[in-house]
Amino acid sequence: MTHISSENSPTLPLLVAGPLVRRVTRNRCVLWMVVTREPTGRFELTRTRDQAVLLETDLLDVADVIRVGRRAWIVLIDATIDETQAEGERVEYDWVVSENGHTRRLAQLAPDLLYPNQLRPQIRLQTTLKEVLHGSCRKPHFDGPDALAQLDERLAEAIAQPESARPDVLLMTGDQVYSDDVAGPMLCAIHATSQLLGLWSERWEGAQINDSDSLQSSSYSYYNREALLPKTDANRDLYRRFISGARKPIFTSVYAKNHLVGLSEVLAMYCLTWSGRLWPLIDTTSPACMSPEFQAQYDHEARIIDNFVADLPRVQRALAHIPSYMIFDDHDITDDWNLARGWEAAAYGHPFSRRIIGNALVGYALCQAWGNDPDRMKPLIREHIKPVLEANIQGYNAEHHDRMVDRLLDWDQWHYQVPTQPPLIVLDTRTQRWRSESNPDKPSGLMDWEALTDLQQNLIHQSSVLMVSAAPVFGVKLIEAIQRVFTFFGRALMVDAENWMAHPGAAHVMLNIFRHAKTPVHFGILSGDVHYSFVYDIRIRHSKSSPHIQQITCSGLKNGFPPTLLHRFDRANAWLYGRYSPLNAFTKRRGMTIHSRHPDGVQNRSLVNGSALGRVLIDEAGAVVQASMLDVNGMETVFTLKHDDKEASAGSDPSGTDPA
Repeated sequence: MTHISSENSPTLPLLVAGPLVRRVTRNRCVLWMVVTREPTGRFELTRTRDQAVLLETDLLDVADVIRVGRRAWIVLIDATIDETQAEGERVEYDWVVSENGHTRRLAQLAPDLLYPNQLRPQIRLQTTLKEVLHGSCRKPHFDGPDALAQLDERLAEAIAQPESARPDVLLMTGDQVYSDDVAGPMLCAIHATSQLLGLWSERWEGAQINDSDSLQSSSYSYYNREALLPKTDANRDLYRRFISGARKPIFTSVYAKNHLVGLSEVLAMYCLTWSGRLWPLIDTTSPACMSPEFQAQYDHEARIIDNFVADLPRVQRALAHIPSYMIFDDHDITDDWNLARGWEAAAYGHPFSRRIIGNALVGYALCQAWGNDPDRMKPLIREHIKPVLEANIQGYNAEHHDRMVDRLLDWDQWHYQVPTQPPLIVLDTRTQRWRSESNPDKPSGLMDWEALTDLQQNLIHQSSVLMVSAAPVFGVKLIEAIQRVFTFFGRALMVDAENWMAHPGAAHVMLNIFRHAKTPVHFGILSGDVHYSFVYDIRIRHSKSSPHIQQITCSGLKNGFPPTLLHRFDRANAWLYGRYSPLNAFTKRRGMTIHSRHPDGVQNRSLVNGSALGRVLIDEAGAVVQASMLDVNGMETVFTLKHDDKEASAGSDPSGTDPA
């Protein structure tokens, strides 16, 4: 049924995943990890420059713990230092465990976390942002290297030379995991992980197979799960996608053959995506319940997954040394999540699809959102998730599980802010949708009126801001035009018509925020989602006090766009929506000048393909002065940004200027 590498149950490492550094201020450090025994011991914070002990306390005094299996606990450490430290102070953290008369520290528990000459993992208490790294769309079985591993190279250099520049934060802007698109070998490893950790089984309603144990051993488990997905009037027909030519149901991904279902599968996916510690214990030989017709695909994916696993030690070491902030996009839950009112009615109206979505959202809450903003998430975690999961040690209760899912689906506080300079504002563009009243199949706005009004209030009187929107606010006009055509014919789901301009109300309010007299002067927008990268400079036309807006998109960390097709889109977009094109008069952005930046030294290309980690440099005024993409080979594609109003409004390249 599952594959484990030894005949007997192997000895599990104490640390399964993490620690990941999450929220950090000058007197606070938040860490996330998964462990295989009930956590005990001591937590310490030590200042690097003089080895002064800043905090030494019992772990449980600073940690929230949730048991998610017989041998699995999720731990969030939230440690506060009594004395606020100096800006940029370097601090080391340690977990000291005493078992069977032996005392072990992180250096013994997880030596793979340490860089050369380190005694403990190290973070920097930096709230003034000067260098920000960002990326999205990290699909383990995309056939290419993992650009997130470049973070390890960047940190290794900075830690070896303490006086050198060091990245301040990592922003993961969507699709950190792919719950809806899972390779066969990854699903096999997920099932083995679930068995190793004893993750809780569950039951549900509305499917041919109604419990997780039966699903795992059935003929539906591998490459055939789409046959179990709900069939309603809204999703019986399959439509032809414009770009890939693949066939896609409305409810979920074209690659739903291995869609994650149970919460145990979701939690195991996070452990395997962020850490390599369990992989040596797992045998990913194709399972007996898999049909032989999928063997060639399985073997192909196994080679790619092996390469992904080889990069994981570098990824987990890097994530132990830099604050990371995350936000969901659709694949963290399921493709086309909340795209349209009709999609929502079909998906949430069926108990099985509702459970699938809810389980992914519980996983997101525990493994991503909790560390983003522990204060905001604490009531949800403590009151609605922890009691349900920990009660499973006594026996599973499907009714309680459903109530937990209902509470998660009602939760509307996924967005958050980080008190940095410039302030970091992270948008929830998935659950606060502006639904179309005229047609249930039209795309919903990415944020509703109330959420956009709250956003505007948070922006007033700020001199600068760095905002994360999973989907670009200012996207490629040609691609958006194609999506608009398909939407007109009622086929929005064919082309993933999710962009800020797709809904008139949301587009109008967002553009008015930029036009507001009290909008920040320096306005950086970081996005992902689209599987290519680009940089735009935006100004308000005919305004003497236009804010300096930069749309910086880097996608994906381990994903890409069809290269030939992207090149054609790039050239066609420049030709159709150039500076003097009459088509600009028909766009919602006609009151703005949008300048497509070319990479330094490149004249005829504005869209960059290939897996990459984004890098943004910020000056003392909070303005983004340089954006670049670090590719998997260590090469850097640089976009130098200028803040000269005359240069920005004139544009240095007519074919690259979109005044719409």
